[in-house]
Amino acid sequence: MTGNYSREFLYIKKFLEEAKEVLIVAHSAPDSDTIGSSFALKEYAVSRLGKKAVVACLDPLPRYFSDFLGNESIQDPNIVLHRFDLIIGCDAVERGFEKIVTEKKENQKVILLDHHTTLRLKKIKPDLVISDERYSSVCEIVFDFFDFHRLEISRRIAEYLLLGILGDTGIFQHANTTPKVMETAANLMRRGASLSKIIRLVFKNKRLETLKLWGRAMERAEINPRTGAIISYITRKDLEDLQVGAEDVSGVAEILNTVSGTKFSLVLSERGENRVKGSLRSEEYKNIDVSQIARLLRGGGHRLSSGFEIRGKLVKDESGWKVE
Repeated sequence: MTGNYSREFLYIKKFLEEAKEVLIVAHSAPDSDTIGSSFALKEYAVSRLGKKAVVACLDPLPRYFSDFLGNESIQDPNIVLHRFDLIIGCDAVERGFEKIVTEKKENQKVILLDHHTTLRLKKIKPDLVISDERYSSVCEIVFDFFDFHRLEISRRIAEYLLLGILGDTGIFQHANTTPKVMETAANLMRRGASLSKIIRLVFKNKRLETLKLWGRAMERAEINPRTGAIISYITRKDLEDLQVGAEDVSGVAEILNTVSGTKFSLVLSERGENRVKGSLRSEEYKNIDVSQIARLLRGGGHRLSSGFEIRGKLVKDESGWKVE
């Protein structure tokens, strides 16, 4: 195991076995790690323990997950909370968890699983927390939970877990790709998870409209010679013109981060009426901690992959584009 979580893993199993109905919360703008870990736990709770379990999220699933997930779906966030006796938050729980779980009843247990260290819940006091940035992903945490208890990992669970690991390691290209991550991935493949299938269905399954959106962002990119930042932006009009969603913005910051001579990338994208999201990426050898930038704007994340959300909109004037 990456950390000594024997006690926590014992309690997670105990809480799952004692629960009747389980609510698993994925973070807003869901990515492969929150989806993979959430549905892996749901599959275990339903198929192995015979529990009722649902996955809830503030935002709809990105289109590129549909082929991979098949008949699986997420629950509308406006659910009856009191019917669940166990609630689990998977990955980046500060992003939307308390908008779904607005209060905690006395008979409810709350588990938070994360590999970020920016847990700032204001209303809910969890019963158990694992928050360890040494893990590549929450899916790696969930794998260690299964491995600790010697639980059978079905092919479907293995695919969910490999999905999250692939996503958060950039298909084994990020600095968080440790020897243990590779061993875990190999273990999941031995249990039937298809690396090529997941990459084909999720990571290389891009629509033409998505690529056109990325093209607009690439064309606008500029390098700040003083900071070494490469910066671009995407407006709501871009999304409307190309008939794409917020999920199609994913990947732009990582591509820009590959530009030679840059220290980090920043992509600003308009979300909703008066919100702008910032995505920050860097690499180990660049020696930049982008999470420090994100925290200044009340965001969070890892040293090499962070984000924030601020009120405002992108406005162009004589000096260029800015948030106001």
